[in-house]
Amino acid sequence: MKRRRLQLFSIALGALALGACAQPPPPPPPVPHGYVEGAEETAEAQSRLIVAEDGGALRVLDLLTEETRDLQPVPGIRDVVTDGRFGFVSDANSVHVVDSGAWTVDHGDHIHHYRAEIRELGEIPLATPVQAQSDKVVVALSGADGATVLLNREPLEKGRIERAGDLRVEPGTAAVPFEQHVLALSGDAVRVLDRAGAETARIPQPCPEPAGTAVTRRGVVFGCADGALLVTADDGPFRGEKIAYPPGAAPRASEFHQRPGSDTLAALAGEDGAWLLDLSKRSWKHVPTGPVAAVNAVGAGGSLLSVGTDGTMRAYREDGTEIARNQVIPPGGPPPSIQVDTSRAYVNDVAAGTVHEIDYNDGLRIARSFRLGGQAAHLVETGR
Repeated sequence: MKRRRLQLFSIALGALALGACAQPPPPPPPVPHGYVEGAEETAEAQSRLIVAEDGGALRVLDLLTEETRDLQPVPGIRDVVTDGRFGFVSDANSVHVVDSGAWTVDHGDHIHHYRAEIRELGEIPLATPVQAQSDKVVVALSGADGATVLLNREPLEKGRIERAGDLRVEPGTAAVPFEQHVLALSGDAVRVLDRAGAETARIPQPCPEPAGTAVTRRGVVFGCADGALLVTADDGPFRGEKIAYPPGAAPRASEFHQRPGSDTLAALAGEDGAWLLDLSKRSWKHVPTGPVAAVNAVGAGGSLLSVGTDGTMRAYREDGTEIARNQVIPPGGPPPSIQVDTSRAYVNDVAAGTVHEIDYNDGLRIARSFRLGGQAAHLVETGR
């Protein structure tokens, strides 16, 4: 009897063991909202500057750590542009793609910030310099001759250049991914294309002599000889609205500058003034800055920033009143650019190879200066 009980006990233990082995493994932990493989999510923007010399030196400056990463030189750099994460570096006949490893994803009601490794992804033959616009799905690189390459964004984020298609736009203008379509200028008409390049609609308002493009929360702006053409969709058909220049307008705007996503745009108005385009009010404001080399706009309710040919940076209210000034670079040097984010502006002293960080909320005070050496001819900010 005792032996029989031991046998039954052994059988029961075996059944329990088999039952335990047969249980499915526990489910994996849920993927956190906003998770991106290979990237670190952070509580604040991970701003980085891509700085280039005409001669070819190329580097990325991390504004949080102040560390600089030197990249492979690109001889004969003509320009550098960005879509907020990737840098597109133009040489004589191709564009080199750099993943800055810093970007922001805006979900409307909340924002995610990320940082990852800096990577050099390769080059694309294209007539340069190029203009770059993107959305969550594709990046559009428009060459100087109008040839446009669409790149799939997801492979690009993983380190691979993958073409999604080819388009042609009016030379000197940009194709703009927008609302699952691509907006492209042909002559004086804005065409609405699907991602395969087929025309699905056309904006009825013409845009004569197009020059300058900007993407905002309110829609896409195209610069025209007679004003700005704002294209919107709002979950419905694409529509155009012309924002005409005021009577007796100064020289037209041909290139827009803005804090990323902002609804307030700045542009040069000839050699002695600037335009401020407020999309919320559908209005232009001309600001007589005096001889000017660079402009940008902080955003709704904020300042217009300019750097004059005398090297003085000035801030103006929306009504054109000057409210601050500070000498930030020597007079008579090569023209700088102004990059703007939510709290700082960055101005490059080209000849000195220095980038100044400007607190535009504190009288244009120079908060930091980054002495990179060589020349700082081209400057863009990513991570915003």
